[in-house]
Amino acid sequence: MTDAIYKDGQGRMSAIKDPQSTLDFSFDWSLWLAEASDTISSYVFTESGGVTLSNQTNESGIVTSFVAGGTVGTPASLACRITTAGGRVDERTLQLVIKER
Repeated sequence: MTDAIYKDGQGRMSAIKDPQSTLDFSFDWSLWLAEASDTISSYVFTESGGVTLSNQTNESGIVTSFVAGGTVGTPASLACRITTAGGRVDERTLQLVIKER
């Protein structure tokens, strides 16, 4: 998992990604799900900015996707939307800053 995740100046979760790298990014709902006594029944990733997604998994409420590509200077994002067995729906977005590292 990447260690370059931070909050940007607008309070959004962001990460730096090199256009040549393939990195795994995770969304962790495990504590929230445990508090609600719920589980993820389905999840969907969406992307923007020319990145490509693969190898998506859900392990104990931590949903992960590998992200490849992107163009330097072009904003990109990765969003994950879950639906739980109890009918809850949540979506979280990670802004990707594509730059040479």
